[in-house]
Amino acid sequence: MNKLNYIDLFAGAGGLSEGFIRQGFVPIAHVEMNKEASDTLRTRVAFHHLQQKQDLTKYYSYLKQDIPRDKLWNSIPEELLESVINEEIDDNSIKNIFFKIDTLLDSKKVDIIIGGPPCQAYSLVGRSRDPNNMRDDKRNFLFRYYAKFLVHYKPKYFVFENVLGLLTAGNAKYLNEMLELFSEIGYSADFKVLKTDEFGVLQKRKRVIIIGRKGKKKFNFPELNTIENKWEIKKDLFFDLPVLKPGQEMSVAKYTKQANEYLSKTETRNGINYTTQHITRNHNERDLEIYSLAIDRWLNDRERLKYNDLPKRLQTHKNTTAFLDRYKVIDPVGHSHTVVAHISKDGHYYIYPDENQVRSISVREAARIQSFPDNYFFEGGRTASFKQIGNAVPPLMAETIANKLKHLLMNG
Repeated sequence: MNKLNYIDLFAGAGGLSEGFIRQGFVPIAHVEMNKEASDTLRTRVAFHHLQQKQDLTKYYSYLKQDIPRDKLWNSIPEELLESVINEEIDDNSIKNIFFKIDTLLDSKKVDIIIGGPPCQAYSLVGRSRDPNNMRDDKRNFLFRYYAKFLVHYKPKYFVFENVLGLLTAGNAKYLNEMLELFSEIGYSADFKVLKTDEFGVLQKRKRVIIIGRKGKKKFNFPELNTIENKWEIKKDLFFDLPVLKPGQEMSVAKYTKQANEYLSKTETRNGINYTTQHITRNHNERDLEIYSLAIDRWLNDRERLKYNDLPKRLQTHKNTTAFLDRYKVIDPVGHSHTVVAHISKDGHYYIYPDENQVRSISVREAARIQSFPDNYFFEGGRTASFKQIGNAVPPLMAETIANKLKHLLMNG
């Protein structure tokens, strides 16, 4: 097929982009304001370039920490590194970002724009924590910059991703304003709430996806291929990773078992015998005791431990009426609850489901829950990696969307 080009705005760690690359799309540029996420994108750009050359030796050497990052990055064309634009999109930067992308395009056209602005301003949790309900948060209006990219590059389609709270933020004011703005600039758009576990992701996560097509003709959200997802966290997703103690870091973790159907089918395992960043937090004795209680209650009674059920000696907050579910165990026989960026602050909401491994989940386990392949490397250390993973779009869901958009673009 003819190569289809795209731009990824507010790209994060590249989960949405990864799905499009798997379907043969070519990224012209990724725009991302966070330094660590931009570094992650550059490392992934290096992976895809070396994979195309059928020589991943340097990439695997980097994963094993045999060579520094500069040596990996310097092994690919400079324009590929420059295609990751580490800038915040605002009034001061947008013309310069256009100039950089125009230079990278070099007369090629943009077929599609993808991306989703930071979601805190629309999220229910974010609004509940802000005394002004996020009404004055500038992130409410980042979609207007997204629209400027549509005007400038005139892609045939766009994909806009955000949190479920977009449907209710400002009594749907922002969603309606988005759809009206997209219409004014010449795009017919429709939206749908997608459940990630219908696309093979072992996570209960809902996201609002808006897809728009250039032209006035009414566009209806396309039918996506979904699957029956009977796989389980413990026996299908975590089973081959080495045992970890709290605070233990396995920069290189060799698999303990052969790949199973799920890991092979989803290309989580990539043909090598190890993964990276199997790293978990250290925990104090109090937290470990609480984790043990939470694990016991969930595994044996299928009940969540409530904060006010804790022995008084383990309670450090006087508030025993709100946020009672401060501690949550990953469901081993089902799918995980939603992984969010708060995982970067503590692991209380993501406890590993095993009384023999009392700890919170590792960076690699969180990445697997989000359906990132095992050779995906997150830059910036443990905390930055958790934040990038929590903010990401699961690549498996993104790939299904990309597959549908590819067919729409190829068939007019």
